[in-house]
Amino acid sequence: MSRITLLRSLALCLAAIPVVCLSAADRKKNKSTVEYREIRTVEVDTNQLDPAQKMCFDIVSSIDETAVDTSSKEPPKYWTNGILTQVGLSQVSLTNWAEGGSANVSLNALVDANANYAKDKMIFENRLKISYGFVQSFEDGTPFREQFSKSDDRIQLDSKWGWLLKDKLYLSALLNFRTQLSPTFSYDTSTDPHTRTVQSNFMAPGYVSLGLGINYRPFNFLSFNISPATGNLVVVTEESLRETYGNDVDKALRAEFGAQLKMDINYAYKIFKISSSLTLFSNYLNNPENIQVYWDVDASLALTKVLTLTARTNLIYDDNIKIEDKFGVAVPRVQFKEIVSLGLTWTFGQYIKPDE
Repeated sequence: MSRITLLRSLALCLAAIPVVCLSAADRKKNKSTVEYREIRTVEVDTNQLDPAQKMCFDIVSSIDETAVDTSSKEPPKYWTNGILTQVGLSQVSLTNWAEGGSANVSLNALVDANANYAKDKMIFENRLKISYGFVQSFEDGTPFREQFSKSDDRIQLDSKWGWLLKDKLYLSALLNFRTQLSPTFSYDTSTDPHTRTVQSNFMAPGYVSLGLGINYRPFNFLSFNISPATGNLVVVTEESLRETYGNDVDKALRAEFGAQLKMDINYAYKIFKISSSLTLFSNYLNNPENIQVYWDVDASLALTKVLTLTARTNLIYDDNIKIEDKFGVAVPRVQFKEIVSLGLTWTFGQYIKPDE
């Protein structure tokens, strides 16, 4: 074979390489819009090729079209993050109102944020809820600060780590933290000037709980968590409140160790959603027969895309917390709070709805 023939064959071979690569890239990029001719497979007897043709055939055959991939594949997302905000506001103004009453402004606000991770057998779910509400009255002759009262005040963080053992059954670790944002005062109107007494404050009380156990999810909207090894830490930074919440006067911290059962329901049907969290705790170290109860229920009805009717209840029973009655007798009592509001709701990011 002449040198000229060899060079011609090599040139044709090199020219074919970008065409094959470009064809492969185009097919991946525009396979839904571009029509291609049928590709036929032809067997070639390489023994009948001259050296130059055989070299060209080997080069072109070595090109792996599947290796030419210009498409950009998004990496898998293991985190989902989102936030929900609700604001409800009301205002009352009275002028020469014969039936009496007082002007006031009330506000209720809620921030509900989640950050959840899931990969293979592991899950890591986090939820932060911050709610605050107040009523500001405007009465003549009453100090302005005494006309302010809180209707809601809560910070609550829940974290759950889980490892799938078998279908619907997880090894779990639960972390819970809750307290309030600002101080609450009561006023003694028998003194002049009126003296105020703090009833609660940030980390007075504050609760931290960590439990190890098993989590069972029979349905997407229902889960049970049993933690036979749960440690609670009760923090009361205000010395005057320590005995009220079961701590010794000279101790800001009180430790508990026991078993915890937690049930969570998150259900939605069309425009209606309900979320319920019931926690029962028994302290191995002190009166285990006295069960501590913490129960939250949030229900909402979406009237429009942003207008929502919401009802929230909170029930607490803790035999360590002593509450005085009208006769001044301090004993454990059931605490109950209810808030019904009509307000605006916005969601951002991938907020996890109850039915997901």
